[in-house]
Amino acid sequence: MNTSLAAALAVVLTWGLNFPLSKALFTQVGPAGFLGLRYLLVPMCAMALLCWRFGLRWPRLDRAEIGPLVRLTLVGQGLHLLLAAYGMQGSTAFSASVLLACGPVFTLLILRISGVERLSRIQVAGVALAAAGALLFTADKLRAADWQASLGDLTLLAAAALFSYYTVASKPLIQHHGGVTVLAYGSLVCTGPMLLWCAPALATMDWAAQPAWVWSGTLWQVAGGGFLGWLAWGWANERRGVARTAPLIYLMPLVAGLAAWLWGGEQFTAPKLLGAGVILAGVALAQFSPARPSPHAHRPPPEPSC
Repeated sequence: MNTSLAAALAVVLTWGLNFPLSKALFTQVGPAGFLGLRYLLVPMCAMALLCWRFGLRWPRLDRAEIGPLVRLTLVGQGLHLLLAAYGMQGSTAFSASVLLACGPVFTLLILRISGVERLSRIQVAGVALAAAGALLFTADKLRAADWQASLGDLTLLAAAALFSYYTVASKPLIQHHGGVTVLAYGSLVCTGPMLLWCAPALATMDWAAQPAWVWSGTLWQVAGGGFLGWLAWGWANERRGVARTAPLIYLMPLVAGLAAWLWGGEQFTAPKLLGAGVILAGVALAQFSPARPSPHAHRPPPEPSC
């Protein structure tokens, strides 16, 4: 197993285990409280990483790259994390992992819309199968008119789409400056807006009453699953390519589901497991089938609009 593949698999394992941990943290301090705690630590991690990698002479970005970096990180890191957190609050750890695993399907659609790839018939069938699986997966909530949970699932799908866009659109910046620079500068860009959003939750939090596992769990989320995870994922994408690395995400629900069952007591109905299987089968079919190259494959994907 080569190093880049091992790094990508380690990230998937870490992110899978983090789903039940995140659910427990959200229950304790709320999604805004957790994100606020996270972004109290993120800038220190980002500056430490830049000093470790570059010393006191941090790399300079070209003036034309500053705007794209700000837009990409606010959408791909900040808004993605907000939607994922609030979506999981209304859903479950396993549901969140399955729906966020739809990211490779969004990646393919983004590559197609941007003119980088044309989807083959098999890939189109895979996208349709994943969509049908998502409908089956959420059918029990729709039948029960559980609109809060259904809204949480839709929010998670939106978060998956944003992460896919970030994965594709940040590749030129990562290739030019490396994953360390893009991750660290992006984290610093997101810190101010995220703390501003989370300030009310931080102000009302009873800091002294929080158990020790909240602090250790938050530190692990930031340093392990969040910071090092994003860095390793970007590095693996740079070495292996987006199309080869993105499919590994669909292994994440297997880890998350087992962890949620063992430690979170989560129960799974037969339709839900069937829907999860259909989703993952569609993702695998779409991602592992060869695509037709586009005549405009040299054109980079468009930047996100804010």
